[in-house]
Amino acid sequence: MSAKLNPDSRIKDPFSDDAFDGVGGVPDPFDSFDETPGGHGGTATHYDFDESYDGDLDLITPDRPVELAPQALSRVEATARDGIIDPFADESLMPLKSQAPSPAYSAPSLNPFMDDEDYDTVSIPRIGIHFFLESDDSAQVCETVAADRRMTRAQCMVRQGGVAEAIHAYGDQPTPSLIIVESHSRGRDLMNELTDLAQVCDAGTKVVVIGAHNDIQLYRELMRQGVSEYMVAPVQPLQVIKSIASLFTDPDTPFIGRAIAFVGARGGAGSSSLAHNFAYNLSESLQANTVIVDYDLPFGTAGLDFNQDPLQGMADALNEPDRLDPVLLDRMLTKCGERLSLFSAPASLDQDYTAGEDAYEDVTRKIRSSAPYIVMDLPHVWTPWLKKNLITADDVVIVATPDLASLRNAKNIVDLLKTYRPNDAAPKLVLNQTDMPGRPEIPVKDFTAAIGLTPSAVIPFDAKLFGQASNNGQMIAECAPTSKVHEAMTQLTATLTGRQVEVKAPKSLFAKLFKK
Repeated sequence: MSAKLNPDSRIKDPFSDDAFDGVGGVPDPFDSFDETPGGHGGTATHYDFDESYDGDLDLITPDRPVELAPQALSRVEATARDGIIDPFADESLMPLKSQAPSPAYSAPSLNPFMDDEDYDTVSIPRIGIHFFLESDDSAQVCETVAADRRMTRAQCMVRQGGVAEAIHAYGDQPTPSLIIVESHSRGRDLMNELTDLAQVCDAGTKVVVIGAHNDIQLYRELMRQGVSEYMVAPVQPLQVIKSIASLFTDPDTPFIGRAIAFVGARGGAGSSSLAHNFAYNLSESLQANTVIVDYDLPFGTAGLDFNQDPLQGMADALNEPDRLDPVLLDRMLTKCGERLSLFSAPASLDQDYTAGEDAYEDVTRKIRSSAPYIVMDLPHVWTPWLKKNLITADDVVIVATPDLASLRNAKNIVDLLKTYRPNDAAPKLVLNQTDMPGRPEIPVKDFTAAIGLTPSAVIPFDAKLFGQASNNGQMIAECAPTSKVHEAMTQLTATLTGRQVEVKAPKSLFAKLFKK
């Protein structure tokens, strides 16, 4: 999948037009740019420069170092333009260098020696961050960043090789939430490098560029093309951490993970088992940081499925939602893997669970700020808070069995979501436990025709496989990676995320003998 530079995402930056309007009658060279509406599903194209462009940029040296404000833009898209002013042309830069005053900058200082009380409380969420540097100094700085206490929840990887190495790395691998690349290129060469990087980036990946050129015009064009941040080398560790924090912990634009709700059309449909296996696939196959939230407080099975002792985390959070901050949430989560965490239910009948709709909403909102993917394991009940979770989730997966009760209930859920989510995608339907021996079933074709949805996955009945996985505290991908069930779960993962999951062929003796 290719990421796209988003030309619609022009936003006000510290070097806004207001700082230059009326100064010596100098026009802003970017006022003549045509804003081409962005879209979805296309691929990035090369940026079209004036033929007279010679590859050099005049550097602007204001009275104080230019500190670039971070912009939380999610995707990159390069758009071809003809007959426009070259943003890197010398004649456009000279008047600004000679007449415009240094722009006033109101954002917090990036001075690493300044004491910032608010910054001390920053905690980067559970995201993947990959660094690709060209210089040893930058690599050392980013190693320091990765080891900082504020980055303990993030999964960091530091490599050298710059943009070229990033392009090579993601040719057949999913991209993380944030990529930070260093490039000493300038002008057209830099834009071409980023265009090539966009071709291998997944949608939703943010890109930060560390460059060698302190240039306002370059910064502004990168922002127009969808780069989230541009920093001038040499960078300092706290400068980099602040830039990351501004993209994912800014209170004005808070980071919100994608919530995927699993709900059963009837009791015993297998919604919880599929939710847990789906979350495991996200964290392992797609290397995406994921949190499972078990909302079935008295009878939840997430702890059993992952062989973890149940905690009071979810119940305590609902009893006192105001106390739930990132630090406390981190303590309540159970680590099930390198990228998978569990917010488990107590699975106890020692107390009545009477939290109101507002408490569920508050806790859910705070959990969604902790990781890129939140898998919500919803119980088979009908309450105001569950209805709201279904309506506000990014994606809804209805797990049904091929019987009359599931057909009726699934149809009711679909109709409800159509009413309350008219502008959202239709829920995904998963038919589970099909082809059960000795049981009369509604044919898949008739079931889907009655509901009006094509199944995203059809999972055959396999009591032995699911029983073995449950008793061992394992996922299907661990105990039966070549099974039809795992194949169906892989298909569901690809459908929901839009990212292709590579299925590894089974290793056998004959495969090794005849390997060329």
